[in-house]
Amino acid sequence: MQDQGKARFAKMLHHRAEKLKKGEPVAPPLISATTYHLPEVEGASHVYGRMAMPTWEAVEAQLGILEDAPCVAFPSGMAAISAALMAVLTDRKRLIIPSDGYYVTRVFSAEILAAYGVEVIEVPTAEIATADVSGGAVVFIETPSNPGLECCDIALIAQRVRTAGGLLIVDNTTMTPLLQRPLDLGADMVVAADTKAPGGHSDILFGHVATRDVELAARVRNWRKLSGAVPGAFEAWLLHRGLETLEVRLERMCASAQVIAERLAAHPGVTNLRFPGLASDPSHEIASRQMSGYGFLIGFELPSGAAAEAFLAACPFITQTTSFGGTHTAGERRARWGDPVSEGFIRLSIGVEPVEPLWNAIAEALGNPG
Repeated sequence: MQDQGKARFAKMLHHRAEKLKKGEPVAPPLISATTYHLPEVEGASHVYGRMAMPTWEAVEAQLGILEDAPCVAFPSGMAAISAALMAVLTDRKRLIIPSDGYYVTRVFSAEILAAYGVEVIEVPTAEIATADVSGGAVVFIETPSNPGLECCDIALIAQRVRTAGGLLIVDNTTMTPLLQRPLDLGADMVVAADTKAPGGHSDILFGHVATRDVELAARVRNWRKLSGAVPGAFEAWLLHRGLETLEVRLERMCASAQVIAERLAAHPGVTNLRFPGLASDPSHEIASRQMSGYGFLIGFELPSGAAAEAFLAACPFITQTTSFGGTHTAGERRARWGDPVSEGFIRLSIGVEPVEPLWNAIAEALGNPG
């Protein structure tokens, strides 16, 4: 993480201090009230829980410091994604999305947005930089893509989209604002699933939208209020706590991922390894330009689906789960969800375990892939 990012994180950790009065708690209190004392509405700080809640505001303030932009909190990453898309696909009816990105975004676009007259165009992540973005299209990218870890040039795409009168939304879930800053690179909006590394403990669903465009922010916030897609106070409180250790967790996770990726690259049983931190990776040059770290996700292939399942079952330090970014290293054979990957493709999310015991367990399991 660059010095500017470290300064933002330090500011985030202490941003409450300047407002504290003598004897007040350093950690924000969990306030779950949905109704508020309203002898009159004029001048009330809070009116009703669907509109605003103190605990959301505490975590939105944290996220706002990290993003350097106003943030709107949502009860999941998909709630954030759908809100961002619904807020902009009003007069705009052309949407370009990655064909190799998160599959739920693709399903939502094909089954919901298309039914409302949106033209949905799927383009591989590696080809979006040269895709036809004319006609004021909304372009939605995910870089690195999930699960294939393909990267695309955010600044280049942002410039092309802006010239064509369109809007660019970037799903930054895999990187977080500590490792990649799409708004600084020209994106109009950022969406992210804070369920992953920001929460970090596999115990909450959460998401956010960030934008520096005042009108877009108002539309997203209005969508949340009218649709009722609001986060719970307890989840917001847990995310606030999780964010305070994000930087130290990411540092361990990314460093371990680099070590493990380099060792996997030398393993004879592993093919088609993807990790942006490897000089041999097709996305290394782009990643080095626009990211301040290479992340904690690794993709690779074993000879078959059975071999992949056997490997996952044999490794005691890999939790078999369908999410990523937690403290536990997690692995999954993504073809079981219909992702456009080989049957033996594994998405590996490196956790905070000490790297040598983790690698030893992985190496031993690879020796017996079935």
